[in-house]
Amino acid sequence: MAIDTYKNMMGGLESPARVAAVVVPNDLADLGNTSRSIYVGTSGDLAVHMIGQSVPVVFKAVPVGILPIRADRVLVTGTTAADIVALW
Repeated sequence: MAIDTYKNMMGGLESPARVAAVVVPNDLADLGNTSRSIYVGTSGDLAVHMIGQSVPVVFKAVPVGILPIRADRVLVTGTTAADIVALW
């Protein structure tokens, strides 16, 4: 088992993520937790509800990589990106 040197340190938004979960886009259901960032494995458009907003926003032509956004829902309508992972 690996030793976690940083297990007793508080993490902030600038800290590396500690948990990841595959995202299945859904127009009605929120993510289990608000994301710290979202990893996109296959580029495309990403439709999300940002925290504090009721109107979705579409990030167009998101490249493969980490998008540093705090979202509470990834919508199927408007999302063409794939292999999405929420990080927190």
